[in-house]
Amino acid sequence: MGTSLDPQSGADAAGAGRIQLEPSWKQHVGDYLARPEMRQLSDHLRERKRAGVQVFPPGGEIFGAFEATPFDRVRVVILGQDPYHGAGQAHGLCFSVRPGVPVPPSLVNVYKELQRDLGIAPVQHGCLLPWARQGVLLLNAVLTVEAGRAGSHQGRGWEGFTDHVVKTLAEQHEGLVFLLWGSYAQKKGAVIDRTRHCVLRAPHPSPLSAHRGFLGCGHFSKANRYLASRGAGPITWALPASGEAAWRGDGLVVP
Repeated sequence: MGTSLDPQSGADAAGAGRIQLEPSWKQHVGDYLARPEMRQLSDHLRERKRAGVQVFPPGGEIFGAFEATPFDRVRVVILGQDPYHGAGQAHGLCFSVRPGVPVPPSLVNVYKELQRDLGIAPVQHGCLLPWARQGVLLLNAVLTVEAGRAGSHQGRGWEGFTDHVVKTLAEQHEGLVFLLWGSYAQKKGAVIDRTRHCVLRAPHPSPLSAHRGFLGCGHFSKANRYLASRGAGPITWALPASGEAAWRGDGLVVP
């Protein structure tokens, strides 16, 4: 469409390179990107780019979560809020950062809970692509942000799109696990039918709130127990020791 987020054209909303929504997601939610509010969002992103503002993640990675986890492979959904706003951090997956980038504080607490829950020692990188490739959709509510300005693209239209994604997943899948960390994610997950899916709630892993119940929540083992109860294989939550290996997918067996 040139000036909107219509996936038919592959136009890059952030003005750098070209993107295209992964085919299975395009089939299920692609029409939403042609709505007027999404066209307005695209126009806003282009205007900010023309003004010299850095927008994260890079244009080709805005829909990175969908590329890494096709619609029919989703088994677990983790909802985040906003991409990281530091240079080189965001690459389209919530909580995840590129190899070589320091592990953010919230992800440090995620690793602490993994160790407490499953005995998995923390790794020294923050690349969560191995989770995504196994069917863990790492979805932020807002898919872009301006450099150094947390929340700068909230209220611009992304939330409606990602609400639609959550609703479509909940309606067209059966037996998903939704990990809702913090009040924001829990409100976003209000549309999920608890009789068809496993919904696990806990405080956000941020250092400000992790001690209020995220640490000790046991969500990783609970998710795997639920998947097993439905005859599905578990998620391998352990990550490769090397961020570069995680990025490449070395040694990963995708169920």
